[in-house]
Amino acid sequence: MGVPKRKRSHQRRDKRFANKGLKLAAGTICSNCKSPVRMHAACPSCGYYRGKKVLVTKLERGMRRDSERKAKAQREKGGASAEPQE
Repeated sequence: MGVPKRKRSHQRRDKRFANKGLKLAAGTICSNCKSPVRMHAACPSCGYYRGKKVLVTKLERGMRRDSERKAKAQREKGGASAEPQE
């Protein structure tokens, strides 16, 4: 089996990996909210893809959760104050 005669230098070793740098990802502009978006991906800020709503955004989930909590509090408040009927 072949064995290297000399140690490979750092420069010679590192030249192999010099061309593997990160490339800038291609992007576009969202047609709905005009924010930058990756190609072929739904917009993370508004949830639209090619003019259709496909994602529920974090803001929308928070608003829905708040309204559900308020409704639950109203039901509990209304149920606790009402006298039981016998």
